[in-house]
Amino acid sequence: MKYWLIASLLVFFSCSEKTQVEETDPTSYHIIGYVAGWKTINPKNIPAEKLTHINYAFANVADGVVTHMEGKSEKDSVNFLKLQELKKRNPDLKILVSIGGWTHSKGFSDAVLTAERRKKLTDSGIAFLQKYKLDGLDFDWEYPALQGDNNVVRPEDKENFVAMLKSFREALDSLSSVDDKHYLSTIASGGFRKYLELNDLKEAQKYLDFVNIMAYDFYTAGDSVTGHHANLYPSGAKGRSAQTTVEEHIEFGVPASKLVLGVPFYGRMWKSVNPQDNGLFQSGKFEMGIPYQQVFALSKNSAYSRFWDVKAGAPYLFSLKDSTYITYEDAESIGLKMKFVKENGLAGAMFWEMSEDNTGALLDALHEALNPVGAKE
Repeated sequence: MKYWLIASLLVFFSCSEKTQVEETDPTSYHIIGYVAGWKTINPKNIPAEKLTHINYAFANVADGVVTHMEGKSEKDSVNFLKLQELKKRNPDLKILVSIGGWTHSKGFSDAVLTAERRKKLTDSGIAFLQKYKLDGLDFDWEYPALQGDNNVVRPEDKENFVAMLKSFREALDSLSSVDDKHYLSTIASGGFRKYLELNDLKEAQKYLDFVNIMAYDFYTAGDSVTGHHANLYPSGAKGRSAQTTVEEHIEFGVPASKLVLGVPFYGRMWKSVNPQDNGLFQSGKFEMGIPYQQVFALSKNSAYSRFWDVKAGAPYLFSLKDSTYITYEDAESIGLKMKFVKENGLAGAMFWEMSEDNTGALLDALHEALNPVGAKE
C-alpha cells in the first residue's frame, strides 16, 4: 500500500506543472538543420536519417500575426509537403517553422505589446502549425530589446518576450492534450552577452524545449580586421567564442541540457589582407559570406593554404597571391565542437543552412561525432 501511495504521489507531482517542456536524454543528441524556404528544396538532397529536427526558415510576423513572407505562401505550402516526405525515411524527424529571422523580426515588438495582442499572435501561430502539420515552433526574434535590422524596439520587449513564450507554451500544451503528442517550442538565441543582459533567459527557458545558440558571426561584415567567425575557444582581441557564449548562457540561467550549439555551414571572406601571420587578425576589406562548398573548392586551389589556430580551435584559409583570408568551419573544427558538446552536457548541435554544404562533409562530421540514438519525443 505504501509503495502504491508513493508511486501515485510521484505521478501527481510530475504532472502538476501547467507547462511542459521536453526532458533531455543524455544518451541522445539533437542535430537541427535550418532550411531556407526561398531556396530550391529537393527532399532527395536532404539526409533526413542524419537529422533529428528541421527548422524551416522563415515565417513572418506582420500585422500582429504569424504569416508567410511576402509572396511566399504558395512556395511555402509546396515546401512543407516536400519536407513531410522526409518522415517516410525518418519517422522520428521533427519539422518546425522558424518565425522571424534577421529581416523578418520587425513585427515582434508590436505583436507582443499587450495580452490581447499576444493572444492574437499565439492563435495565428497555432493555426499555422496545424495547417502544415508541424511538430513545433522556433522563434527567431532578432532581437528582443535590441535594434536588430532597424526593428521597432522597446525596453518592455524583455518581459513581453517571456510572456509571448509562456502564451505559446500553454497553447501548445493544450493542443498536445488533444493530439496526444508533444509540440516543441524553441528559440534561436543571440551568441553575444548584451542579448543575455537585456533579456531574461532564466525565465524564458522555462517555456522552451531547447535554446539554439547562434554561435557564429563573431567577425563579420562590419569588421575591417580579419578573425574567426565561429571559433570554439577565445582567440584575438574580441574574445568571443562558442565556449564563451555557452558559459554565458549558463551564467544567465539556461541549463546546459537545454543548450544547442549552433555551427555555420558557411564562411566569411576578406580581401586586400595584410599578409602578416598568414592574414589572421590583420587589416582587410570584408568581401562576402561564402558557402562551405565554395570554401572547399578554394581549399583545393594551390593558391590557398589551410592554417589551424590551436588556441581558437578553428581553421582558416589564406592566399598570399590573392591577399584573401577566409574563416570557416570544417570537419576537424566540428569534431572538436561536438566533443565540447558532449563534455559539457549540451543538448546537441544546430546549423545554418542545409544548402550551403552540398558536399555533405559537415553534416557527416556532426552526425558521426554525436551519433544520436534518435530524436527525442
